[in-house]
This record gives sequence, C-alpha cells and structure tokens, in this order.
Amino acid sequence: MRVAVIGVGVMGSAISGRLLDTGAELWLYDRNADACAPLAARGATIAASAAAAAGEADYVVASLNTADIVEQAVFGAGGVSESGSPARLLIDMSSIDAGRTAAMAARLADETGMGWVDAPLSGGAPAAAEGRLTLMVGGGDGDVARARAVLDRLAANITHLGGSGAGQTVKLVNQILCAAGFLAVAEAVRFAEAHGVDATRIPAALAGGRADSRILQEFMGKMAARDFSPTGRIDNMLKDLETVQASAHAARVAMPVTGLIADLHRMLVAGGLGGADSAEYVRLFDLAREPAA
Repeated sequence: MRVAVIGVGVMGSAISGRLLDTGAELWLYDRNADACAPLAARGATIAASAAAAAGEADYVVASLNTADIVEQAVFGAGGVSESGSPARLLIDMSSIDAGRTAAMAARLADETGMGWVDAPLSGGAPAAAEGRLTLMVGGGDGDVARARAVLDRLAANITHLGGSGAGQTVKLVNQILCAAGFLAVAEAVRFAEAHGVDATRIPAALAGGRADSRILQEFMGKMAARDFSPTGRIDNMLKDLETVQASAHAARVAMPVTGLIADLHRMLVAGGLGGADSAEYVRLFDLAREPAA
C-alpha cells in the first residue's frame, strides 16, 4: 500500500511508524525535513513537497495543526491538489472545525475529483504506534470504505458518523470530555496528596467504578509522579476548545463548563506550558498549593 503522510509531528510520526510497521510504502512531507529523518532511516522517502508526496501514493494522510495549515497543504503552492485525482483519497486526521472541513472536501472534489475523509483521532501517539486509536470518521460511504485500508492499520475503534465534517464534530465532543477529565484528575491528585493519600494507588482502587476512565488510568499515576514525558500538547487542546467555543457561539449553545475549562487552559498556555504534556495540568494545582504552616 502506497501512502503519503503530510505533517510529521508527534502524531504524524506515530502514524507513519505504524504504517511502516504494517508494511506500507511511505512518502513523507513536513516543512521541517529533519522531522522525517528517523522514519527515512526505516525506509520512508522524504518528498520535496506535499504534491510530490501525494503524487506517489494512493492514500494521502494529513496530520496537521489547524484548518489554515491544512488548507495551505492541500490547496497552496506545491499542495496535494496539484497531484489530486479520483484515484487518490485524502484522509485528514487533523483536528479542525467541521465547516472548514466540509468546504475543503467539496472544493477538492470539484477541482480534482479526489475524495476526502475526515478521521480525527483519540488515543494519542502511544495508541497510534500500537494500532489502537479511536477514530471518528466523516465522509461519503464509498470514500470511507476505501479509507478503511489505511484506518484499520491504525485504529481499534472506527465509527462512521455521517458526511464531511461529522468526524470533526464528534472529535470536538471528545475534546470537551477529555479536557474536563484531565483537569478533574489533576485536581483530584492534589486533593489526595493534601490528605496524605498516595494518588498512584487511586486508579486501581476506582477501576470498574463509575469514576473510572482511560484518563484516570493513564494519567493519575503520571501526574502523581510528576512524569511529564510527552504524549500530547496543552496548546493543541486549547486550540480545539477555542474551536468548540466558536462553533457553540455560532449555534447559540451555552457551554459554561467548557468556557471555564478553556480559561484554565489559557492560564496554562500563558504560563509557558503550551508545549507541555497533558500530565502538566497538575502544575496548575501545584501553583495553588497552600504554603506550609
């Protein structure tokens, strides 16, 4: 299987590594060519542009940060659309807003006949590397069926939710719940510590109960140990929460809890933790710790 990956950051690298592990031929493009070097050492080919990468592949996977960057990578100079054809399929695994996604999918189809599937993910880089992502998918039935050849290598849970943009809408629902979960776990860690309880033992104690979650199991111990090894970025979560707020405003949906959570994320980013791992949410509560008597 011939795949081009556009965007080789933390997630793009994990996706690319998994595709190599499962036998795909891989072409890579990132504005930072150095990011591609470890994958090139494993057999991937570094392309000079997104168009060049796409021109070698049957499937083009985008893993980028914002809708503007996706649009530039697809429709800008040297973009994917220059190699677009009905024989190729774009799978956008970025997290962007549903309206921009639907508009870009329609434009790509009109200009090149190339299909577009939005497949934002949950699970982070570790899940991508192991092929156990959760994917929320939007697009036409035929395009989604074609995309399964790639997506089945990356994910354990794939749900087709509707037309273009439906996957992005559900990814925002995912981010609302995850952001609340991260902050709740961080707050609970500090509460337990303040009362002399070893927070690393709490996930096992709550396993199977109503408070149990993947975030509790994966991050409470990490936060308690102040293990800040990278798995995701706080500023990326803020980007998604701001997309939620803009979409909610347009739809006149009240989201007071999400508004508070977004403001706490802004505090973390303003404090220099935008590029930090999700476990560093606990530092918000470390800073608020009462001084010793």
